[in-house]
Amino acid sequence: MPVLPDVLAPGLKVVFVGTAASTRAAAVGAPYAGPGNRFWNILYAAGFTPRRLDATEFQTVTQYGLGLTGMAPNAVGNDDVLRPEDFDAAGLRAKIEQFQPRVVAFAGKRAAQEFLGHRIPAYGLQPEMVAVTRIWVLPSTSGAARAFWDESPWHALAAFVADD
Repeated sequence: MPVLPDVLAPGLKVVFVGTAASTRAAAVGAPYAGPGNRFWNILYAAGFTPRRLDATEFQTVTQYGLGLTGMAPNAVGNDDVLRPEDFDAAGLRAKIEQFQPRVVAFAGKRAAQEFLGHRIPAYGLQPEMVAVTRIWVLPSTSGAARAFWDESPWHALAAFVADD
């Protein structure tokens, strides 16, 4: 059973794909709930939401055309503790094919690499697609990934989907 529930619906602009729930997110039952996580701040700063949502409001994201899911839905912990068998690329592919969002955005390179099966050379739009869905890779919002933080790919994604 997944640690955190998916928040998915047909016709979404962006479905954000995390790697696995952090210890804090699992404890409170809300994704991106760690005190150092930038996810909810960047959603607002980039214009995906009209105000900063609290992690406990995660189930409301569909009203903004957004969804949430994870690549390792049954695991808890940072990337460095996850094993290859924790990742469910086939399950994610089935969700993408079922709900057909405009973009699937991986919040971190590790999840994208596990899904695509190769290293990700750069953040942003990727050449691969799943049916009609584009793939975008973003810097992780985790506090553990602060050294790699760059909000410009998040703003670029917001501009990409703003045409809807």
